[in-house]
Amino acid sequence: MLLKIIHRTRYHYSQPVFLEPFTVRLRPRSDANQTVRSYNIDFTPIPSGVSHCIGLDGNHNETIWFGGLHENLLIEVHTVVETHHVDPFNFLVTDPAALSLPVKYQPNLETALAHYLRHNNTSPQVDAFAQEIMQAAKYETIKFLMLLAEQIPTRLNYMLREHGDSWTPEETMKHGEGACRDFSVLFIEVCRIAGIAARFVSGYCIGDIASSNHMHAWAEVYLPGAGWRGFDPSRGVTTSDDHVAVAASHNPQDASPTSGNYRGQATSSMEADISIRLMNSVEPS
Repeated sequence: MLLKIIHRTRYHYSQPVFLEPFTVRLRPRSDANQTVRSYNIDFTPIPSGVSHCIGLDGNHNETIWFGGLHENLLIEVHTVVETHHVDPFNFLVTDPAALSLPVKYQPNLETALAHYLRHNNTSPQVDAFAQEIMQAAKYETIKFLMLLAEQIPTRLNYMLREHGDSWTPEETMKHGEGACRDFSVLFIEVCRIAGIAARFVSGYCIGDIASSNHMHAWAEVYLPGAGWRGFDPSRGVTTSDDHVAVAASHNPQDASPTSGNYRGQATSSMEADISIRLMNSVEPS
């Protein structure tokens, strides 16, 4: 599937401010599931400098910095991505110990995955939910992951919540509803309780529940031999070629599309506009 994505992010400040360095994570990744065919990013005003790097989690990060005072900041990205993830079940788990719960990774792998295995002191409600899903799946890993992805949107109401941090798993369970990022955090926490390494993913999705006018979030779990496999608990499915992954991390903050601060006595507002369309072929530049 060939997708053209245009993503504009606008920041407005009630009076001129000094912009601290901004980190931008808006370049989709290129891997076995997707290939970036073209990518262009523009900033208004023009920054004093732009640096590119690969972050701790393998995300493509762009850091921008400015001189002077500014009332507005526009970040505009045009990208074309080809997705190849047609069959999400085309994988083989090579370690039998990872096929049953709780998952036991080999010691060297467990060390490498430590950030993705560490879970919080969850509430009895979240822990009971995890135990219930494990029992229903008869402690089989793949069945557990599928059932968990299905049960979260079945039991909780999906809502669009444009602003604010992700809720904790306890908050999502208490409210009985949540946005895609809240469902993903809950999915990740339950996986970690079951001993499965899991991480947060931000990106784009075309489909019924995930509006293409907003970025989407889901989770990935690590299975030996299969690598990172995506599950979308907002839609109750595994990820496929209608998902475009941009950034991933053990916590939502480090997978956010932008992060930064400013100096000055001003209030700020942010709005984003995203368009995604199917293409037949790569358009000439």
